[in-house]
Amino acid sequence: MANRPQSLSMNVSFGGPSASVPSIAGAQANKDRKMASAEHLVLDLSNPDLRENALLELSKNKELFQDLAPFVWNSFGTIAALIQEIVSIYPVLSPPNLTAVQSNRVCNALALLQCVASHPDTRMLFLNAHIPLYLYPFLNTTSRSRPFEYLRLTSLGVIGALVKVDDTEVISFLLSTEIIPLCLRTMEMGSELSKTVATFIVQKILLDDMGLDYICTTAERFFAVGRVLGSMVTALAEQPSSRLLKHIIRCYLRLSDNPRACDALRNCLPDTLREATFNNFLCEDPTTRRWLQQLLQNVGVNRLPALQGGGGFDHMMVN
Repeated sequence: MANRPQSLSMNVSFGGPSASVPSIAGAQANKDRKMASAEHLVLDLSNPDLRENALLELSKNKELFQDLAPFVWNSFGTIAALIQEIVSIYPVLSPPNLTAVQSNRVCNALALLQCVASHPDTRMLFLNAHIPLYLYPFLNTTSRSRPFEYLRLTSLGVIGALVKVDDTEVISFLLSTEIIPLCLRTMEMGSELSKTVATFIVQKILLDDMGLDYICTTAERFFAVGRVLGSMVTALAEQPSSRLLKHIIRCYLRLSDNPRACDALRNCLPDTLREATFNNFLCEDPTTRRWLQQLLQNVGVNRLPALQGGGGFDHMMVN
């Protein structure tokens, strides 16, 4: 890593032709001050006495800088300092003694790692260094307390940033790890938001051909995913969540693209998806309605029951 990385650049647009010269100069001076401050804070991460404040300030303002991720990655000792923050709380994961203060601090470190995972110049460097593996102990926890839930959610955000951009190399790496079982665990016991992010990650893995083949290669993998999706659908019948339902239906639809999985879904697809249970939540979401209709057609159910107010789903289908 370079000892002194290139300076940050602000993601700030300045005035058009009508802007006065003094105002442009003032904006530039303000930009330079903020850049210098951010650079100083990144370097502070290597100092244990200054790290906590630097983590807080950088995590709050990370969106202001276009090149924060490369700067963090290339600054001497910075990634090592962030990893040190992560591993320092391993001892309080089991038995679960994580405090809110500890959780907030490590989540600030994770926020910077998410920034690195999101940036095109650092994503693969981040992956090749196997840094996501340091987050897996957080996803393996079962405590439902707020500090643990916040930790799981923020960790999932880092993985979600990796899969958000379609890249088979990212999927290949994740499939070589335990990410599927860890996501399934969160999908079973996490909060609604954690379940949604974990299901999104599984969805993105399934949408890659390598991911679909991996999950459908063995009956054990397929039924592990199917069981958790089914239990989530059952729970949603009692406590609906439209955004979570959308990701679940998309996962089922993608599974139905595999012939063996499609055959299995004819027998194990939840009845609540075959019936009108979620009609009220699908009325205003034509995309998810279309996905569900296609899913039912794929598994041999010709159409959904009519929506309240008239009309079935057939007219929503895209040829």
